[in-house]
Amino acid sequence: MKAKRVPRAQREQQMLDAAVKVFSRSGYHAASMDEIAEECDVSKPMLYLYLGSKEELFAACIRREADRLIARFAEAADPSLDPGEQLYRGLTAFFAFVAEHRDSWIVLYQQARAQGEPVVAEVAAARAEVSGAVTALLRRAVREAGDDLPGPRNADARADRGEAAAMAAIITGAADALAGWVLDTNPEPAEESARRLMSVIWIGLEPRLRGARYGG
Repeated sequence: MKAKRVPRAQREQQMLDAAVKVFSRSGYHAASMDEIAEECDVSKPMLYLYLGSKEELFAACIRREADRLIARFAEAADPSLDPGEQLYRGLTAFFAFVAEHRDSWIVLYQQARAQGEPVVAEVAAARAEVSGAVTALLRRAVREAGDDLPGPRNADARADRGEAAAMAAIITGAADALAGWVLDTNPEPAEESARRLMSVIWIGLEPRLRGARYGG
């Protein structure tokens, strides 16, 4: 009986699964296309045909894993909730993704940064999208804080894009660092990691959203 042909889209996902596993285990430079093809049980020519060179394959891995992470964050950050709760739920989803997809995290945040183009561009685009989602939450929080305050510095003035983007960069950077610490030395539930980060950042952020600054 003739074996059923696997659709191309499904086969590509299988190849990407195998590539993420091999890259996380061996590192980009040590990983070989032979090893990836063997992991996926396909021929090396088919691997090249479907996904291109090793560099192109690695970039495709980055793109897919980043898309998965961004989708998880977006699904959790329910826009009907207040910004703080949205951020907490988004961070919980982020830490859960890291715990569930350790190989993806290793490829995305430990190996990808050491590579050249186009990999760095893929990582930068992914980080920009995550930061953009957090920035949108913070701009909304700034506007809501400004609604309660008197004087000429109104909600529109407070909803400064640059300020919100800077705070978003701080939050995403801290989340990256905490995720690495949790995986390396201190496994804990995703909710606890999110609570830990919110306790440091959000408690201090709320006064800042209302205009407070260090040093007056």
